[in-house]
Amino acid sequence: MKRWVVLVGAAIVALTGCSTGDDAVAQGGTFEFVAPGGQTDIFYDPPQDRGRPGPVRGPDLMDPAKTISLDDFAGKVVVLNVWGQWCGPCRTEITELQQVYDATKDQGVAFLGIDVRDHNRDAARDFIVDRGVTFPSIYDPPMRTMIAFGGRYPTTVIPSTVVLDREHRVAAVFLRELLAEDLQPVVERVARENDDAPPGDKDGA
Repeated sequence: MKRWVVLVGAAIVALTGCSTGDDAVAQGGTFEFVAPGGQTDIFYDPPQDRGRPGPVRGPDLMDPAKTISLDDFAGKVVVLNVWGQWCGPCRTEITELQQVYDATKDQGVAFLGIDVRDHNRDAARDFIVDRGVTFPSIYDPPMRTMIAFGGRYPTTVIPSTVVLDREHRVAAVFLRELLAEDLQPVVERVARENDDAPPGDKDGA
């Protein structure tokens, strides 16, 4: 099977109305971002070929004294969402993400937002509270978290969403606004991977 499978093809530039800035080369991890032909939905399979991101950590949006790290979610599928309260598509998408989180959290799935280019912390907090979002977010106006994430991850694309498997390898990347119906089947598939694998193929077998 190919390392990635592209299901949806569209030019990134057509979907980045909120986007500005330049891509950055990252340090750490083994994940190297590949977007063949400018595709927006990218899947990395089989699991053993997936790369891991660099460090993902930063201050909690709601509590500056607290640091959130990807390591806090050991053994869980993690959905990372890059957002900003200033971004129109993010405003539409966030309730869809909350819906998927509510539907999958009992399957060992965690969600972690990364709030970027948002220099008004109070506005970002109000955005979360007003929409009833219950999963945490890292507060990262300069996008240091995403710069560290992986080789040339497209920091120009907001919103974007990354699905990590239980070993925190990159299973899927979405460079567009998502509906619950787009994301939930992917999250559930990744959450089932160990259960679906033949006994000899399971991690640690």
